[in-house]
Amino acid sequence: SFANKVDIKFDSGLTAVVGPNGSGKSNITDAIRWVLGEQSARSIRGVKMEDVIFNGTDSRPPMNVAKVKLQLDNESRTLPVESDEVNIMRKLYRNGDSEYFINDERTRLKEITELFLDSGLGKNAYNIISQGEVESLLKARADERRVLIEEVAGVMKYKKRKKESVKRLEETRDNLSRVNDIIQELSSRCLLYTSDAADDSLR
Repeated sequence: SFANKVDIKFDSGLTAVVGPNGSGKSNITDAIRWVLGEQSARSIRGVKMEDVIFNGTDSRPPMNVAKVKLQLDNESRTLPVESDEVNIMRKLYRNGDSEYFINDERTRLKEITELFLDSGLGKNAYNIISQGEVESLLKARADERRVLIEEVAGVMKYKKRKKESVKRLEETRDNLSRVNDIIQELSSRCLLYTSDAADDSLR
């Protein structure tokens, strides 16, 4: 729907996007979800991620890259960046390579994800609710509702950090276990060598 560059401005208050079926209304919310790091093609109504790249028509050649740039007002410092504006950009090339940028500086997806944790904005946050999701939220189980409440309450960031810390601790335990195995193996070899040497001296 967007072979050409399109700028859409969201002012304060309510912004409505109106158009007939197939005009690309849902592509706008998909683009926001995508630039924030969405990795599932199905979540943006595709089969594979390369589907976001304009595939051409009878009268227009296909493009080799898809790009979305999201510009956010940060005067209130809602995001932990010392800048009045925060620009998030994502590029995807037809060969499958991806690039992410924060304020035009190359970054990783992890940095973008952490930037928006507990901000209310993010690919998994509830700032974007698609058709049918309202009913699913109302019918959600208690544990699923808890995820929503934790997102709104601002504790998801700490739970994510705890999960990463626990994972690093487990990796450290595994490494220590391997080190102990090596020490025991070397110790047994040293004892064997010492024993053999003693036998030779007695002879």
